[in-house]
Amino acid sequence: MTAHPALGLVDAIAAQLADPDTVVLGSRTLSSDRQHLAYGPPGIALLHIERAANGCGPWRRAHDWLATASRQPLTSGPDSHPFYGVPAFAHALTCAADHLPGSYQRALDAMDGRIAVDVGRRLDAAHRRIDAGRLPHLAEYDVIRGLTGYGAYLLRRIPGSSTMRAVLDYCVRLTEPITHHGETLPGWWTKTGPSGSPDDRFPGGHANTGMAHGIGGVLALLALAARNGSVTDGHHAALRTILTWLDRWKKRADGGPVWPYWVTQDELRRGHLTPSAPRRPSWCYGTAGLARAQQLAALALGDASRQIDAESALVAALTNPEQLKATTDNGLCHGFAGLAHAAARTADDAHPSIAGNLRAAIPALLAAVTPPDTDPELTATVLIQDEKGGPGLLDGVAGIALALLSPSTAAPPRSAWDACLLIA
Repeated sequence: MTAHPALGLVDAIAAQLADPDTVVLGSRTLSSDRQHLAYGPPGIALLHIERAANGCGPWRRAHDWLATASRQPLTSGPDSHPFYGVPAFAHALTCAADHLPGSYQRALDAMDGRIAVDVGRRLDAAHRRIDAGRLPHLAEYDVIRGLTGYGAYLLRRIPGSSTMRAVLDYCVRLTEPITHHGETLPGWWTKTGPSGSPDDRFPGGHANTGMAHGIGGVLALLALAARNGSVTDGHHAALRTILTWLDRWKKRADGGPVWPYWVTQDELRRGHLTPSAPRRPSWCYGTAGLARAQQLAALALGDASRQIDAESALVAALTNPEQLKATTDNGLCHGFAGLAHAAARTADDAHPSIAGNLRAAIPALLAAVTPPDTDPELTATVLIQDEKGGPGLLDGVAGIALALLSPSTAAPPRSAWDACLLIA
């Protein structure tokens, strides 16, 4: 069987990112981003870990990138988060340790202890905040910087731990309404803009629906935990609360159902959304991430009708010219490679009546990243040197290569590298 052309690009990217001591990546990647899962060596290590786990590359490359990330002490405490410092490195190390029995266990055990302390402090602060009737910051609970991201790690590493249970208890409490200045708001409402900072465009704040920074990530964590057998009090009710919110704000468009990236205070008071142009259906915001989260929730609840609706929404998004036109890059976070990976992951769990349609949408997404008759070596070079993308995981070539693997081979990841995204 002939290998998919996209795999040539994966091989070229891996070759050009083989040695952190010789490849030219720019000072930021190896200095300020040294501990960053999104942009630095831990994310690049994930590419080499996945390829080694599949027998397509040497483990030495993964070891070298992990060593580069940990050459100096790793950050823990308030300055760390799931994509930076100890938790970020621990995710990459766990992906490697799963395939190297006995390796890294002492380091992982030590990091797990530091992570548990940090999570405990964050949970205490979050519950005090709720008790005082204050609104959360996005960084309190989101996937990238907050407790949902910590939950993603704990669910994979120590799902039966008391710390994991405490994170789930917090997520359930986050779905309870909160009264702020006499107005009843969803518990995840934040007074800032989507960047996490005050924003004049969002007077009164907003409710974020995205996977990266909003309630979509909380939904995915609760759903994956339930499917894994980790269930806490009020767990299913919390799932239904989030689903009901998403149902309330779902819009019917020519290209199928879509969900807003966020809901503003004015929209909440009016009860309907401000019209907007079609937006990209990405993992971080939009239909790709939200459809997967709702599919996982439907599977956890045994709701076949909702499952089919969520999967059909993704098919519609991936075949709608207007939504695809709004997708302008190739990255994992919000580009074509990420869409292909989300489609493949969703198809793996899809209802038989929908799975084929999802897989049928993948070739066009792959072709957008690797057009026919392109030189993979040249394409890899151009992508690595792209200042907006660079070498990293979320926006860069390491993420593109990882995201191309499953759609090109019709096989799920071996290393569960994408557990940090809460789509599996």
